Amino acid sequence: MDMELVKKIHKAHTGVLQIDGELPVSTMEELGEAYTPGVAEISKIIAKDHDLASKYTVSGKLVAIITDGSAVLGLGDIGPQGGLPVIEGKALLYKRLANVNAIPLALDKVDVDEFVQTVVNISKSFAGIHLEDIAAPRCFEIEQKLAEKLDIPVYHDDQEGTAIVVLAGLINAAKVVNKDLKDMKVVINGVGASGLATAELLFKSGMKNIILVDQKGVINSKETSLNDYQYDLMKRINYQTTAKTLADAMNNADSFVGLSVGNLVTKAMVESMDKGIVFALANPKPEIEPELAKEAGAVVVATGSSQHPNQVNNILAFPGLFRGLLENHVQHFSSEMEASVAEGLATMIQDPKPEKIIPGVFDKNVVKTVSDAVTKFVKK
Repeated sequence: MDMELVKKIHKAHTGVLQIDGELPVSTMEELGEAYTPGVAEISKIIAKDHDLASKYTVSGKLVAIITDGSAVLGLGDIGPQGGLPVIEGKALLYKRLANVNAIPLALDKVDVDEFVQTVVNISKSFAGIHLEDIAAPRCFEIEQKLAEKLDIPVYHDDQEGTAIVVLAGLINAAKVVNKDLKDMKVVINGVGASGLATAELLFKSGMKNIILVDQKGVINSKETSLNDYQYDLMKRINYQTTAKTLADAMNNADSFVGLSVGNLVTKAMVESMDKGIVFALANPKPEIEPELAKEAGAVVVATGSSQHPNQVNNILAFPGLFRGLLENHVQHFSSEMEASVAEGLATMIQDPKPEKIIPGVFDKNVVKTVSDAVTKFVKK
Protein backbone atom coordinates (compact mmCIF):
# COMPACT_ATOMS: atom_id res chain seq x y z
CA MET A 1 0.00 0.00 0.00
CA ASP A 2 1.26 3.48 -0.87
CA MET A 3 0.97 5.10 2.56
CA GLU A 4 2.51 8.33 1.28
CA LEU A 5 -0.39 8.70 -1.14
CA VAL A 6 -2.84 8.01 1.68
CA LYS A 7 -1.19 10.68 3.84
CA LYS A 8 -1.19 13.16 0.99
CA ILE A 9 -4.90 12.76 0.35
CA HIS A 10 -5.96 12.57 3.98
CA LYS A 11 -3.59 15.01 5.66
CA ALA A 12 -5.57 15.11 8.87
CA HIS A 13 -6.23 11.36 8.82
CA THR A 14 -9.92 12.10 9.20
CA GLY A 15 -11.29 11.97 5.69
CA VAL A 16 -12.07 14.66 3.16
CA LEU A 17 -15.28 16.15 4.58
CA GLN A 18 -16.38 18.43 7.38
CA ILE A 19 -19.67 20.04 8.41
CA ASP A 20 -19.97 23.81 8.33
CA GLY A 21 -22.79 26.07 9.43
CA GLU A 22 -24.87 28.63 7.59
CA LEU A 23 -25.30 31.02 10.56
CA PRO A 24 -22.86 32.64 12.99
CA VAL A 25 -23.13 31.73 16.68
CA SER A 26 -20.92 34.22 18.53
CA THR A 27 -23.43 36.19 20.64
CA MET A 28 -26.40 35.30 22.86
CA GLU A 29 -28.72 36.85 20.29
CA GLU A 30 -27.29 34.70 17.50
CA LEU A 31 -27.51 31.63 19.75
CA GLY A 32 -31.17 32.37 20.37
CA GLU A 33 -31.84 32.62 16.65
CA ALA A 34 -29.85 29.59 15.57
CA TYR A 35 -30.84 27.34 18.46
CA THR A 36 -33.08 27.87 21.45
CA PRO A 37 -35.61 29.47 21.64
CA GLY A 38 -35.66 30.22 17.88
CA VAL A 39 -35.78 26.62 16.72
CA ALA A 40 -38.94 26.01 18.75
CA GLU A 41 -40.88 28.33 16.46
CA ILE A 42 -39.67 26.43 13.40
CA SER A 43 -40.49 23.12 15.05
CA LYS A 44 -44.06 24.28 15.75
CA ILE A 45 -44.52 25.34 12.13
CA ILE A 46 -43.25 22.01 10.83
CA ALA A 47 -45.38 20.10 13.34
CA LYS A 48 -48.47 21.56 11.67
CA ASP A 49 -47.19 20.84 8.14
CA HIS A 50 -44.48 18.20 7.81
CA ASP A 51 -43.79 19.15 4.21
CA LEU A 52 -42.28 22.42 5.44
CA ALA A 53 -39.32 20.50 6.89
CA SER A 54 -37.72 20.52 3.45
CA LYS A 55 -38.05 24.32 3.35
CA TYR A 56 -36.84 25.17 6.85
CA THR A 57 -34.25 22.43 7.52
CA VAL A 58 -31.26 20.92 5.74
CA SER A 59 -33.45 17.97 4.73
CA GLY A 60 -34.54 19.91 1.65
CA LYS A 61 -31.03 20.10 0.25
CA LEU A 62 -29.25 17.02 1.61
CA VAL A 63 -28.50 13.80 -0.29
CA ALA A 64 -27.68 10.52 1.45
CA ILE A 65 -24.99 8.45 -0.29
CA ILE A 66 -25.46 4.91 0.99
CA THR A 67 -23.38 1.76 0.55
CA ASP A 68 -23.06 -1.66 2.15
CA GLY A 69 -19.61 -2.12 0.62
CA SER A 70 -20.62 -5.27 -1.23
CA ALA A 71 -19.28 -4.22 -4.66
CA VAL A 72 -16.68 -1.48 -4.22
CA LEU A 73 -14.87 -0.41 -7.40
CA GLY A 74 -12.82 -3.40 -8.57
CA LEU A 75 -12.23 -4.52 -5.00
CA GLY A 76 -15.40 -6.54 -4.53
CA ASP A 77 -17.14 -7.14 -1.20
CA ILE A 78 -14.90 -5.28 1.26
CA GLY A 79 -17.56 -4.25 3.75
CA PRO A 80 -19.29 -0.99 4.65
CA GLN A 81 -16.22 0.58 6.26
CA GLY A 82 -14.18 -0.24 3.16
CA GLY A 83 -16.81 1.48 1.04
CA LEU A 84 -16.76 4.68 3.10
CA PRO A 85 -13.81 6.36 1.30
CA VAL A 86 -15.64 6.05 -2.02
CA ILE A 87 -18.92 7.57 -0.87
CA GLU A 88 -17.05 10.18 1.13
CA GLY A 89 -15.19 11.14 -2.05
CA LYS A 90 -18.46 11.37 -3.96
CA ALA A 91 -19.89 13.63 -1.26
CA LEU A 92 -16.87 15.90 -1.79
CA LEU A 93 -17.47 15.93 -5.55
CA TYR A 94 -21.12 16.81 -5.04
CA LYS A 95 -20.12 19.85 -3.01
CA ARG A 96 -17.16 21.01 -5.04
CA LEU A 97 -18.68 20.53 -8.49
CA ALA A 98 -22.38 21.24 -7.97
CA ASN A 99 -22.69 22.81 -4.50
CA VAL A 100 -24.91 19.92 -3.46
CA ASN A 101 -24.73 18.80 0.17
CA ALA A 102 -24.32 15.06 0.60
CA ILE A 103 -23.46 12.82 3.52
CA PRO A 104 -21.91 9.32 3.31
CA LEU A 105 -23.70 6.52 5.18
CA ALA A 106 -22.38 2.96 5.52
CA LEU A 107 -24.91 0.23 6.32
CA ASP A 108 -24.19 -3.32 7.37
CA LYS A 109 -24.81 -5.91 4.69
CA VAL A 110 -28.24 -7.04 5.86
CA ASP A 111 -31.03 -8.65 3.86
CA VAL A 112 -32.79 -6.51 1.27
CA ASP A 113 -35.93 -5.79 3.27
CA GLU A 114 -33.96 -4.71 6.35
CA PHE A 115 -31.73 -2.49 4.21
CA VAL A 116 -34.77 -0.90 2.59
CA GLN A 117 -36.56 -0.36 5.88
CA THR A 118 -33.46 1.21 7.42
CA VAL A 119 -33.24 3.73 4.60
CA VAL A 120 -36.99 4.41 4.78
CA ASN A 121 -36.69 5.01 8.53
CA ILE A 122 -34.05 7.72 8.07
CA SER A 123 -35.37 9.19 4.83
CA LYS A 124 -37.12 12.18 6.47
CA SER A 125 -33.68 13.78 6.83
CA PHE A 126 -32.95 13.78 3.10
CA ALA A 127 -34.08 15.15 -0.26
CA GLY A 128 -32.62 12.28 -2.27
CA ILE A 129 -31.03 8.85 -1.97
CA HIS A 130 -27.84 7.98 -3.88
CA LEU A 131 -27.05 4.25 -3.70
CA GLU A 132 -23.45 3.23 -4.31
CA ASP A 133 -21.34 0.08 -4.63
CA ILE A 134 -24.10 -2.42 -3.83
CA ALA A 135 -23.77 -5.83 -5.47
CA ALA A 136 -26.18 -7.21 -8.05
CA PRO A 137 -28.84 -8.53 -7.98
CA ARG A 138 -29.68 -7.11 -4.53
CA CYS A 139 -29.06 -3.57 -5.78
CA PHE A 140 -31.93 -3.89 -8.28
CA GLU A 141 -34.41 -4.98 -5.64
CA ILE A 142 -33.23 -2.36 -3.13
CA GLU A 143 -33.61 0.49 -5.62
CA GLN A 144 -36.99 -0.72 -6.85
CA LYS A 145 -38.44 -1.09 -3.36
CA LEU A 146 -37.07 2.25 -2.16
CA ALA A 147 -38.47 4.04 -5.22
CA GLU A 148 -41.89 2.57 -4.45
CA LYS A 149 -41.80 3.55 -0.77
CA LEU A 150 -40.23 7.02 -0.89
CA ASP A 151 -41.39 10.35 -2.30
CA ILE A 152 -37.82 11.51 -2.95
CA PRO A 153 -35.64 10.44 -5.90
CA VAL A 154 -33.70 7.17 -5.55
CA TYR A 155 -30.66 6.80 -7.79
CA HIS A 156 -28.02 4.05 -8.06
CA ASP A 157 -24.83 5.50 -9.53
CA ASP A 158 -23.51 2.15 -10.72
CA GLN A 159 -26.73 1.72 -12.69
CA GLU A 160 -28.20 5.01 -13.84
CA GLY A 161 -24.97 7.02 -13.75
CA THR A 162 -23.13 4.56 -15.95
CA ALA A 163 -26.06 4.17 -18.32
CA ILE A 164 -26.42 7.93 -18.83
CA VAL A 165 -22.78 8.52 -19.71
CA VAL A 166 -22.54 5.45 -21.96
CA LEU A 167 -25.62 6.54 -23.92
CA ALA A 168 -24.23 10.08 -24.28
CA GLY A 169 -20.98 8.66 -25.64
CA LEU A 170 -22.71 6.29 -28.04
CA ILE A 171 -24.92 9.08 -29.43
CA ASN A 172 -21.82 10.94 -30.57
CA ALA A 173 -19.80 7.85 -31.50
CA ALA A 174 -22.59 6.88 -33.91
CA LYS A 175 -22.22 10.28 -35.58
CA VAL A 176 -18.48 9.74 -36.00
CA VAL A 177 -18.99 6.45 -37.86
CA ASN A 178 -22.04 7.84 -39.69
CA LYS A 179 -24.47 5.22 -38.41
CA ASP A 180 -28.01 5.37 -37.07
CA LEU A 181 -27.78 4.73 -33.34
CA LYS A 182 -31.02 2.75 -33.29
CA ASP A 183 -29.80 0.38 -36.02
CA MET A 184 -26.46 -0.39 -34.41
CA LYS A 185 -25.65 -3.84 -33.07
CA VAL A 186 -24.17 -3.41 -29.60
CA VAL A 187 -22.54 -6.07 -27.46
CA ILE A 188 -22.62 -5.47 -23.71
CA ASN A 189 -20.16 -7.59 -21.80
CA GLY A 190 -20.92 -7.76 -18.10
CA VAL A 191 -24.53 -7.87 -16.94
CA GLY A 192 -24.22 -6.85 -13.32
CA ALA A 193 -25.57 -3.55 -12.03
CA SER A 194 -23.90 -1.32 -14.65
CA GLY A 195 -24.34 -3.62 -17.62
CA LEU A 196 -27.99 -4.39 -17.01
CA ALA A 197 -28.95 -0.75 -16.40
CA THR A 198 -27.03 0.35 -19.50
CA ALA A 199 -28.76 -2.28 -21.63
CA GLU A 200 -32.11 -1.19 -20.21
CA LEU A 201 -31.54 2.49 -21.08
CA LEU A 202 -30.19 1.73 -24.56
CA PHE A 203 -33.22 -0.49 -25.23
CA LYS A 204 -35.67 2.15 -24.01
CA SER A 205 -33.85 4.71 -26.19
CA GLY A 206 -34.64 2.69 -29.29
CA MET A 207 -31.64 0.38 -29.68
CA LYS A 208 -33.03 -3.10 -30.31
CA ASN A 209 -29.96 -5.02 -31.49
CA ILE A 210 -28.44 -5.65 -28.07
CA ILE A 211 -26.50 -8.81 -27.20
CA LEU A 212 -25.83 -9.41 -23.51
CA VAL A 213 -22.79 -11.45 -22.52
CA ASP A 214 -21.68 -12.66 -19.10
CA GLN A 215 -18.67 -14.69 -18.03
CA LYS A 216 -20.29 -17.88 -19.36
CA GLY A 217 -21.21 -16.47 -22.74
CA VAL A 218 -24.19 -14.91 -24.53
CA ILE A 219 -26.92 -14.94 -21.92
CA ASN A 220 -29.64 -16.46 -24.03
CA SER A 221 -27.57 -19.63 -24.35
CA LYS A 222 -28.46 -22.62 -22.19
CA GLU A 223 -25.10 -22.51 -20.41
CA THR A 224 -25.95 -19.34 -18.50
CA SER A 225 -28.01 -19.01 -15.34
CA LEU A 226 -29.87 -15.72 -15.06
CA ASN A 227 -31.28 -13.80 -12.15
CA ASP A 228 -34.84 -12.52 -12.50
CA TYR A 229 -33.77 -9.05 -13.66
CA GLN A 230 -31.46 -10.40 -16.38
CA TYR A 231 -34.11 -12.83 -17.57
CA ASP A 232 -36.80 -10.13 -17.72
CA LEU A 233 -34.62 -7.79 -19.79
CA MET A 234 -33.48 -10.59 -22.09
CA LYS A 235 -37.10 -11.49 -22.81
CA ARG A 236 -38.02 -7.89 -23.60
CA ILE A 237 -35.05 -7.27 -25.87
CA ASN A 238 -35.67 -10.63 -27.56
CA TYR A 239 -32.76 -10.19 -29.96
CA GLN A 240 -32.25 -13.35 -32.00
CA THR A 241 -28.66 -14.51 -32.35
CA THR A 242 -26.79 -17.77 -32.80
CA ALA A 243 -23.73 -16.34 -31.04
CA LYS A 244 -22.65 -18.20 -27.92
CA THR A 245 -19.32 -16.63 -27.03
CA LEU A 246 -18.07 -13.07 -26.74
CA ALA A 247 -16.02 -13.54 -29.90
CA ASP A 248 -19.12 -14.75 -31.76
CA ALA A 249 -21.15 -11.79 -30.52
CA MET A 250 -18.55 -9.20 -31.54
CA ASN A 251 -18.32 -10.50 -35.10
CA ASN A 252 -19.76 -7.73 -37.33
CA ALA A 253 -20.93 -5.76 -34.28
CA ASP A 254 -21.03 -1.97 -34.48
CA SER A 255 -20.29 -1.32 -30.83
CA PHE A 256 -18.82 -3.06 -27.79
CA VAL A 257 -19.53 -1.84 -24.25
CA GLY A 258 -17.39 -3.53 -21.61
CA LEU A 259 -18.52 -3.33 -18.01
CA SER A 260 -16.70 -6.37 -16.78
CA VAL A 261 -13.02 -7.12 -16.13
CA GLY A 262 -9.75 -6.36 -17.87
CA ASN A 263 -8.06 -8.04 -20.81
CA LEU A 264 -11.05 -10.04 -22.06
CA VAL A 265 -11.14 -8.67 -25.60
CA THR A 266 -8.56 -9.65 -28.19
CA LYS A 267 -7.31 -7.78 -31.21
CA ALA A 268 -9.01 -10.35 -33.44
CA MET A 269 -12.37 -9.64 -31.82
CA VAL A 270 -12.09 -5.93 -32.60
CA GLU A 271 -10.90 -6.67 -36.13
CA SER A 272 -14.12 -8.62 -36.71
CA MET A 273 -16.29 -5.58 -35.91
CA ASP A 274 -17.80 -3.18 -38.45
CA LYS A 275 -16.07 0.21 -38.03
CA GLY A 276 -15.94 -0.65 -34.37
CA ILE A 277 -16.90 1.56 -31.45
CA VAL A 278 -15.15 0.15 -28.38
CA PHE A 279 -16.06 1.27 -24.87
CA ALA A 280 -13.64 -0.72 -22.70
CA LEU A 281 -14.75 0.61 -19.33
CA ALA A 282 -13.39 -1.89 -16.81
CA ASN A 283 -11.14 -0.41 -14.13
CA PRO A 284 -8.27 -0.38 -13.43
CA LYS A 285 -7.55 -2.52 -16.52
CA PRO A 286 -9.83 -2.09 -19.57
CA GLU A 287 -11.17 -5.07 -21.47
CA ILE A 288 -8.64 -4.19 -24.20
CA GLU A 289 -5.92 -1.56 -24.13
CA PRO A 290 -6.93 1.49 -26.24
CA GLU A 291 -3.79 1.33 -28.40
CA LEU A 292 -4.45 -2.30 -29.26
CA ALA A 293 -8.09 -1.59 -30.09
CA LYS A 294 -7.06 1.19 -32.46
CA GLU A 295 -4.47 -1.05 -34.12
CA ALA A 296 -7.29 -3.53 -34.68
CA GLY A 297 -9.33 -0.94 -36.54
CA ALA A 298 -11.60 0.52 -33.87
CA VAL A 299 -12.70 3.98 -35.00
CA VAL A 300 -13.81 5.25 -31.59
CA VAL A 301 -12.33 4.04 -28.31
CA ALA A 302 -13.43 5.06 -24.82
CA THR A 303 -12.28 3.89 -21.40
CA GLY A 304 -13.04 4.63 -17.78
CA SER A 305 -9.56 6.06 -17.29
CA SER A 306 -8.42 9.66 -17.21
CA GLN A 307 -5.21 8.55 -18.93
CA HIS A 308 -6.93 8.28 -22.33
CA PRO A 309 -9.32 10.37 -24.45
CA ASN A 310 -13.06 9.79 -24.07
CA GLN A 311 -13.26 9.02 -20.36
CA VAL A 312 -16.68 7.58 -19.60
CA ASN A 313 -17.10 8.43 -15.93
CA ASN A 314 -20.17 8.76 -13.70
CA ILE A 315 -18.85 12.08 -12.45
CA LEU A 316 -20.30 13.54 -15.65
CA ALA A 317 -23.78 12.65 -14.41
CA PHE A 318 -24.44 12.61 -10.69
CA PRO A 319 -23.43 16.12 -9.47
CA GLY A 320 -25.49 18.02 -12.04
CA LEU A 321 -28.26 15.44 -11.95
CA PHE A 322 -28.94 15.90 -8.26
CA ARG A 323 -28.60 19.65 -8.49
CA GLY A 324 -31.38 19.54 -11.06
CA LEU A 325 -33.46 17.10 -9.01
CA LEU A 326 -33.19 19.26 -5.87
CA GLU A 327 -33.81 22.57 -7.64
CA ASN A 328 -36.94 21.18 -9.27
CA HIS A 329 -38.17 19.28 -6.19
CA VAL A 330 -38.35 16.06 -8.19
CA GLN A 331 -39.88 13.13 -6.31
CA HIS A 332 -39.11 10.26 -8.66
CA PHE A 333 -36.26 9.52 -11.05
CA SER A 334 -37.13 7.87 -14.39
CA SER A 335 -35.47 6.29 -17.42
CA GLU A 336 -36.98 9.02 -19.59
CA MET A 337 -35.13 11.58 -17.50
CA GLU A 338 -31.94 9.52 -17.86
CA ALA A 339 -32.25 9.67 -21.64
CA SER A 340 -32.81 13.44 -21.57
CA VAL A 341 -29.69 13.94 -19.46
CA ALA A 342 -27.67 11.73 -21.82
CA GLU A 343 -28.88 13.72 -24.82
CA GLY A 344 -27.96 16.95 -23.03
CA LEU A 345 -24.44 15.69 -22.34
CA ALA A 346 -24.06 14.59 -25.95
CA THR A 347 -25.00 18.04 -27.29
CA MET A 348 -21.98 19.53 -25.52
CA ILE A 349 -19.82 18.09 -28.31
CA GLN A 350 -20.99 19.97 -31.38
CA ASP A 351 -18.65 18.23 -33.83
CA PRO A 352 -17.79 14.76 -32.50
CA LYS A 353 -14.40 13.32 -33.45
CA PRO A 354 -12.89 9.89 -32.72
CA GLU A 355 -10.87 11.40 -29.87
CA LYS A 356 -13.69 13.64 -28.58
CA ILE A 357 -17.16 12.16 -28.17
CA ILE A 358 -17.86 13.27 -24.62
CA PRO A 359 -16.98 16.29 -22.46
CA GLY A 360 -14.13 16.12 -19.98
CA VAL A 361 -14.86 15.61 -16.31
CA PHE A 362 -13.53 19.09 -15.48
CA ASP A 363 -15.53 20.90 -18.14
CA LYS A 364 -17.23 23.62 -16.12
CA ASN A 365 -20.36 23.45 -18.27
CA VAL A 366 -21.13 19.81 -17.49
CA VAL A 367 -22.98 20.36 -14.22
CA LYS A 368 -25.11 23.18 -15.64
CA THR A 369 -25.87 21.20 -18.82
CA VAL A 370 -27.03 18.17 -16.84
CA SER A 371 -28.99 20.26 -14.35
CA ASP A 372 -30.65 22.18 -17.19
CA ALA A 373 -31.57 18.90 -18.89
CA VAL A 374 -33.41 17.84 -15.75
CA THR A 375 -35.19 21.19 -15.58
CA LYS A 376 -36.18 21.02 -19.23
CA PHE A 377 -37.51 17.48 -18.80
CA VAL A 378 -39.56 18.43 -15.72
CA LYS A 379 -41.10 21.46 -17.40
CA LYS A 380 -41.88 19.97 -20.79
